Amino acid sequence: MEDKILDAQYRAELKNKKRIVIKVGTSSLIHKETGGLDLIKVEHLVRELTDLRNKGKDVILVTSGAIGVGRKAAGLQEKPERVPLKQACAAIGQARLMMIYQKFFAEYNQVAAQILMTRNTMLNARNRRNAQNTFEELMALGAIPIVNANDSISTFEILHGDNDTLSAVVASLVGADLLILLSDINGLYTDNPNTNPNAKFVPFVDTLDGELMGMGKDAVSSVGTGGMATKLLAAELATSAGADMVIANGRNMDVIHKIMDGQPYGTFFCSNEDDALELREFLKEHFHE
Repeated sequence: MEDKILDAQYRAELKNKKRIVIKVGTSSLIHKETGGLDLIKVEHLVRELTDLRNKGKDVILVTSGAIGVGRKAAGLQEKPERVPLKQACAAIGQARLMMIYQKFFAEYNQVAAQILMTRNTMLNARNRRNAQNTFEELMALGAIPIVNANDSISTFEILHGDNDTLSAVVASLVGADLLILLSDINGLYTDNPNTNPNAKFVPFVDTLDGELMGMGKDAVSSVGTGGMATKLLAAELATSAGADMVIANGRNMDVIHKIMDGQPYGTFFCSNEDDALELREFLKEHFHE
């Protein structure tokens, strides 16, 4: 009962968040049956993000999908396995994906900008500072930065999750007060609900501990690469940096404004700012080359 009360109280404050990072996974952007981009959902996503900007909020989109879009454009029937082929698909798909985002944002009179990041962006102090400055200037201009991993030149990000950690890194870098992860899952469960019918949904997490982190052992989706383990690592980083976080299902992009209105969608993770957590050390510890 106490958790339900706390959950409702924390969610009621989401409408007051000023700087929001929203991560959209590949599975939320692609038609599973064909591998083609779901243009209706992309347009809906753009509308939701533009509306947040119209309310005066800083908005950053971390998007996956470049490899999936490139795979479709290249005529590949199966999900690519070889890393060089994934990189080639990313090179094709990133250009197409950004073109589509730019087109939809322009229809709503909203400026969008592309930022491609690698692990070294965060490990190198100068690169990190330059990225931070770019984000700040873009948001001062009223633009919406669209972030993706630079998969065409870096293999590291391809092998370590569907941009879940990247979104938490961005949230930490820009001092966001909310991170929303949208994927093909409703949130955190006590076990993998696809294999265990007795798995229970966890709507509210006050503090991440070893037991909760152990709940992240699950399979990846057919189009994305990030499982629950990467999302919990993202939660650890984002909440330690002072951001609340919500994991929710991106099946319908309406969930964005519903979350912002305080409605009980997804799993809510409370911020627990930890000044001792150093971003560079976190990445080195959890993500070895």
